[in-house]
Formats: sequence, structure tokens, C-alpha cells
Amino acid sequence: MPKRIISTTAASSPAGAYNQGVLAGGTLYTAGFGPRDPETGAIVGSDVQAQTRQVFANLRAVLAECGMDLSNVVKTTVHLHDVVRDARAFDETYAQLMPTPYPVRTTVGSVLSGMLVEIDVVAVTF
Repeated sequence: MPKRIISTTAASSPAGAYNQGVLAGGTLYTAGFGPRDPETGAIVGSDVQAQTRQVFANLRAVLAECGMDLSNVVKTTVHLHDVVRDARAFDETYAQLMPTPYPVRTTVGSVLSGMLVEIDVVAVTF
């Protein structure tokens, strides 16, 4: 089965030489999405909660392009600019947005160029 490039104007555009997502063998791999507005490219929100909500909006848009939603997600990788300060608030927001059972998750600290959070996911068709 050939890979399919996933692209939608409903999610923020790539800032470099990569795609929003790649579907291969029934598995979707997304790029890391930050809290950018898909229309303006501006960072949405000044705290980790608001930024996390925008990241999820971007991820939902890419998942929808494949006929998937957050319930298809099996793995998330989360990058937080300030893990010590933002981990608790991020986790509370994440728990509100991600359906249970929660996917596995890796959370790391990263330099994010003005953003507080970035998330990529792996999703599968069931």
C-alpha cells in the first residue's frame, strides 16, 4: 500500500520541508503541531492551556482528513517549553481534550521558538 500525503488548510501549514501527515498502511504519522492559527500563522494563546487547545484543533483537522479522530490516536509526543512550570496545567487540559482510554505519551522539554507546546501523534484505523 503506497503512502498518502495528508494536507489540509484547516490546520497550520508546515514551516519547512515536511508534510502535515503521512498515512502508510493504515497508520497516520503527523508532524509536530504548535498553536498556530491555520489562517494567519500567528501563535494562539499566551498560556499552555490555550496553546494546547489550538494544537488539538490542528491535530483534529489532520486526523479528519483521513476519516479519523482523537480516538484513533495510539501515541503522542509532547514538547513543552517549560516542563517544570507547565506540566500540570498541560496535563489537565490534555485530559479534558483527549478521549479515554488515553494513548501512550512521551513528554519532553524543548526549545520551541515562542511556543509553549508542540504535539505529534501516531493514529491507526480500527
